[in-house]
Amino acid sequence: QGQLVESGGGLVQPGGSLRLSCASSGMLFSLYDMGWYRQAPGKQRELVADITTGGSPNYPDSVKGRFTITRDNAKNTVYLQMNNLKPGDTAVYYCRGIMTRPFRRDYWGQGTQVTVSS
Repeated sequence: QGQLVESGGGLVQPGGSLRLSCASSGMLFSLYDMGWYRQAPGKQRELVADITTGGSPNYPDSVKGRFTITRDNAKNTVYLQMNNLKPGDTAVYYCRGIMTRPFRRDYWGQGTQVTVSS
């Protein structure tokens, strides 16, 4: 059974930066597309970045140019570097791993709180 554990959240002022980490265990990390999602109070969970097994990133317009997703297959870890944070980025951030071949697996982490406030 795969497990994902996020870390690195916290309180930051507008314009500041944070780096989130998501460490995996019990899964063949290199076979998983990895993603970061967030959910603010009263809102639906939304994708903020994902990265394929081949290392290709994808971002929605809301974070493009501010957030960077990377992965280190040797460390079984995916990262989210967040710069120029805004109050609207406040949410619980979740890590997700999806494998489609040779069979489907879908794992979520427990989330880490990010609060952007002065």
